[in-house]
Amino acid sequence: MTSAPKGIETWLTEGDRAPAAISIRTWLRPVEGADGVVFPPTFAPPEGAAARSSGYVIDRLPTGAVCLMDSVGSQSNRMEAIFKSGPYSALVPQVIVEAGSKSVNLLDAGHRAADAIVRYSQLSADLKSAFSAWRDTGDAMGLAKLAPTSLVFGVWDSRETQAKVPRLVSSTIRAFDVVSLNRGGQYLPAVDYVAENLVDPTKVTSDDMSTLGLAHQPLKGTSLLGGVMVRGGIRRDAVLSLIALRDLRASDTATTLALRRYVLGLGLVALTAPQRPHLRQGCILVPDPSKAASSSVVFADGREDPFTVTHAEALRLAEESASAFGVGASRTVKFSPEKVTEGKAARAKKSKPKSG
Repeated sequence: MTSAPKGIETWLTEGDRAPAAISIRTWLRPVEGADGVVFPPTFAPPEGAAARSSGYVIDRLPTGAVCLMDSVGSQSNRMEAIFKSGPYSALVPQVIVEAGSKSVNLLDAGHRAADAIVRYSQLSADLKSAFSAWRDTGDAMGLAKLAPTSLVFGVWDSRETQAKVPRLVSSTIRAFDVVSLNRGGQYLPAVDYVAENLVDPTKVTSDDMSTLGLAHQPLKGTSLLGGVMVRGGIRRDAVLSLIALRDLRASDTATTLALRRYVLGLGLVALTAPQRPHLRQGCILVPDPSKAASSSVVFADGREDPFTVTHAEALRLAEESASAFGVGASRTVKFSPEKVTEGKAARAKKSKPKSG
């Protein structure tokens, strides 16, 4: 650990000097400029809501409207994806599941180690054992060898062991004091198909014409959402929980510390890696040079020390820690339809009412 950041050992063990978390705040702006229009993600309306179309998540506060620009889950997926390519791919096992004609990297699975694609694969027994060890004793070694990013970004084995691993790294992007905009549109067919005797109106109704794209059609639904203008800035808040890190355990003290260093290295790499600015169509966000970012190591009593670890330093730490810990084996396994049948039978047995 010759290139480990100064004081990092105090992050790994409990004690009066142990900090609670690392906090990074970064200000962003639209690539068009601070007054550019950006498009937030759309979400389906809550069940039973009067509005049936998708919309933005905007909270109306006395100080102005706050709009969600990228959720915790979306940010996690963006950060986790870097571990599929070099130099980061060597830090974690590359687990590929062959399912029919598809090959799925575990790093792309929506529910990580608890996703059906791996839960019903040849890894099912190993995963169940790893989740059970975490649930029963807090031993994270099994997950660290199979799917270490599940320890970094969190996972819930909701359909099997009920084991839940909290997120170590979380990040959210919000825009402040936003104004919602609308837009309209009209589809114009290339020709008047009826006037040109290309379509017989006695055989094709006006609804058919609209459905087939042969008639004038106004834009409706989510297409009316015109993005937002941001007056109070766009901020990314990212946190690495050192408290959650210190909850990770192994069979003995030395192995526990090696495990924590390894997972910390992965977390720091994810936390400090430059993010791809293109979030979605109409939303390219870059750092705002007019507003300084803030980075700190925060203690339980509210004290703060500067956080100065660069991405290059984080990567060196991760590489050294991974080498000392021993990265789990990369492997290619097959999805097993038989495991699905077994899982269905096991769930039916659990839900069967007891007699007597």
